[in-house]
Amino acid sequence: MGSAKKSTASARKARIEEMRRAEQARERRNRILTIAASVVVVAGLVVGGVVLVQSQSDDSTAADGKGKGHFVTGSDGVKTWKGTLGRNHVAKTVDYPMEPPVGGDHNQVWMNCNGDVYAKALNNMNAVHSLEHGAVWVTYTDKAKKSDVEALAAKVKKTPYTLMSPDDKQKDPIMLSAWGHQRTVTGASDPNVDTFFEKFVQGAQTPEPGAACTSGLAQ
Repeated sequence: MGSAKKSTASARKARIEEMRRAEQARERRNRILTIAASVVVVAGLVVGGVVLVQSQSDDSTAADGKGKGHFVTGSDGVKTWKGTLGRNHVAKTVDYPMEPPVGGDHNQVWMNCNGDVYAKALNNMNAVHSLEHGAVWVTYTDKAKKSDVEALAAKVKKTPYTLMSPDDKQKDPIMLSAWGHQRTVTGASDPNVDTFFEKFVQGAQTPEPGAACTSGLAQ
């Protein structure tokens, strides 16, 4: 059993390293495309305006993030959302049916989630876009122990496709969220932290696997 666990951990490490290399290659391509696009900036602005209008839903579709449904808690303590999670790009504020949200309509720009730790609460609409890309979002309130916050921040910083931020509106001191999934943990040493990361960082729930976790928003 020990060798199997070690093999799984090695495979996960290799997968994350491969994602990191792919992300670096994507950034290089983006820089090249940016330089080329500057030559035709006027035309690009016109086209971009049309795309923006087309990509954003009417305000009425964003009222509840198309999040009709409810959580079902599994035997492992992970809550899974049973219902519809919209994936439209919208401009207005979305009223999500859970806090922190685990999916739904969201802003067209994601929060950087390449091991990014934020000191202030995030705009939920940007963070949900990060979840769509396969990120795990660690959130905490002022009731979380400082030592736990620091230890979790250290873990996030070394894990691609993760992000962390305070959220004083959530129910419990420390919570972990992925697209369609969420759980509470007791602290940084809770073994469920590693289990959640292993399952949901770029996990099977990811609507857009391999999508960028850089070149988005940062505080």
